Amino acid sequence: MATEEYRIGIEEEYFIIEGETKSAVRRMPAAFMDQVKGALGGAVTGEMLQSQIEVMTAPHISAGEARRELHGLRRGLSEVAGGFDLAFLAAGTHPTASWQTGKRTPTQRYDGLMHDLQMLGERNMLCGMHVHVELPDADLRIDVMRRILPYLPVFVALSTSSPFWESKRTGLMGYRLAAYDELPRTGLPELFESAKDYRDYIDALVAARAIRDSSYVWWTIRPSEKHPTLELRAPDSCTRVEDSVAIAALYRALVRHLVRDRKLNAGIDAVDRAIAVENKWRAQRYGIHGSFVDRDAREAVPVAQVVEALIDRLHDDAEALGGLDELNHLRTIISGGTSADIQIAVYQEAAHRTGNRSEALNAVKTWLAHASAQ
Repeated sequence: MATEEYRIGIEEEYFIIEGETKSAVRRMPAAFMDQVKGALGGAVTGEMLQSQIEVMTAPHISAGEARRELHGLRRGLSEVAGGFDLAFLAAGTHPTASWQTGKRTPTQRYDGLMHDLQMLGERNMLCGMHVHVELPDADLRIDVMRRILPYLPVFVALSTSSPFWESKRTGLMGYRLAAYDELPRTGLPELFESAKDYRDYIDALVAARAIRDSSYVWWTIRPSEKHPTLELRAPDSCTRVEDSVAIAALYRALVRHLVRDRKLNAGIDAVDRAIAVENKWRAQRYGIHGSFVDRDAREAVPVAQVVEALIDRLHDDAEALGGLDELNHLRTIISGGTSADIQIAVYQEAAHRTGNRSEALNAVKTWLAHASAQ
């Protein structure tokens, strides 16, 4: 496999919902899962909770091919779900679902996780998007993982789709990571210097039987256990396919840029990582409307300005990868808002019109179901 191809794969997690009420299902119908797997094959799998499902594209060289497959996967899932009076939501959180009513998927892995995580596992009523970019060299994966840390808050801001939790407005644009970071081995990775350092860390945890393998490390970015890829895990599940592919194209172009410019962020240190942690919080809280701490400028820089600078910087990389149109779609997200922005606008309009909070939340769920299936 040629490193220069930077093949890309996208994984999206969804909530399976009742067709009429748009409530998250408590138990996944076995016949439904059988038909979905029959229709989509190995591109679909269950998740830790029965209300969740995950779809996975094949590796692609073309962003357009990834988009077409993702559209097809959503369309196939929607068609099967409709036959069971079900649907799905692509969002970081379900607006009204309660974690206390969720049921885990009965597999050996998930049984073990629930035993280990206890209530934290039960509270994992969350859906994210994962983007794999192919980097066969193990040391290069760790090098890029370290140097990309300051950019991770950008992916959080652009993907925010979780402003509600258990029928309440959280005040955050992206609540998902606030809940997810309750789990161990989450957040931003440490500043590993080499693949050996990373393997020493994993080997120590495995030897102590703290984890079985590196797939139990759930950072916002990590080397994949199964594939020769660097896996971005920071984004919320995006409601609109175009947003998913644009964020994936940004990640892919940024990885290529960091590979080709080994000096960029080569001196990253503990201060830079601490600032990235702060900016991740600011992305969760304010989404695209916030600002990021800039160590060099010693000021707060608006997210929109940071994204525009990234688009300019990565123009040649995106063009070389055939993803320039997708990269430019980031401007549409900045100008038109993320899923979280639209959810809040739908909620406020419906609340003003009806004076009823439940009706407003129903309007949000209806918009999410419609937009997710487009």
